[in-house]
Amino acid sequence: MGIFNRLFKIGQAEAHDIVDKLENPIKLTEQGIRDLKKNLDESLQAFAEVKALAIRTKREINEYTNQSQNYEQKAMLILKKAQDGGLDATEADRLAGEALARKTDADSNAERTKVDMQKLDTSVKQLDNNIKGLKSKITHYENELKTLKARAKVSEATMKINKSMSGIDSGSTISMLEKMKDKVARDEELAEAYGEMANTNKSIDDELDAVLNDSDLKASNALEEMKRKMNLNK
Repeated sequence: MGIFNRLFKIGQAEAHDIVDKLENPIKLTEQGIRDLKKNLDESLQAFAEVKALAIRTKREINEYTNQSQNYEQKAMLILKKAQDGGLDATEADRLAGEALARKTDADSNAERTKVDMQKLDTSVKQLDNNIKGLKSKITHYENELKTLKARAKVSEATMKINKSMSGIDSGSTISMLEKMKDKVARDEELAEAYGEMANTNKSIDDELDAVLNDSDLKASNALEEMKRKMNLNK
């Protein structure tokens, strides 16, 4: 049981300690629980066998007790029959003596079997206590295993997150952002250069059109048309 004491004391530590300090705590714990369950099965089988033996022994005690009572009753009946003249006294004494001898044997067997019964009762109680203890430990360790698995998952997830965050902070993403900024700046500078080149390549007509835009020409034409209608140009 030393391995379980070592394993479950670890449960008091932090989740990362579980991952770092134990080679594989979950598998070790699962194997320990399987061993306990195997011991439980063996104890249950032994308990059933001892219980059956105790039942048989108790039945034997009752049989020996009944035999003792029967032989005693037979001895009394034989003596009574001889007393009544139905049986020779010498023969009666012989038969009664045989019956009492059988009674003594039955009593001895009953006493011996009672001693065996006491031992079996003690074994039954011990096995029963052992079984209850094993069941309790299995339940306890299964609960500990659930907690251990949960903490291991949390620790693993935390480790992955921290590792990811550490990777981001180390410069990979920042470096990509800096490269993107440089590219955008170069694109803006290139666009500005193309704009200046476009202004440089303008023709005289372009410059005239820029000065005298379409709206000015349209307004002038509208004014001339109005004057014509009003005969003001004459």
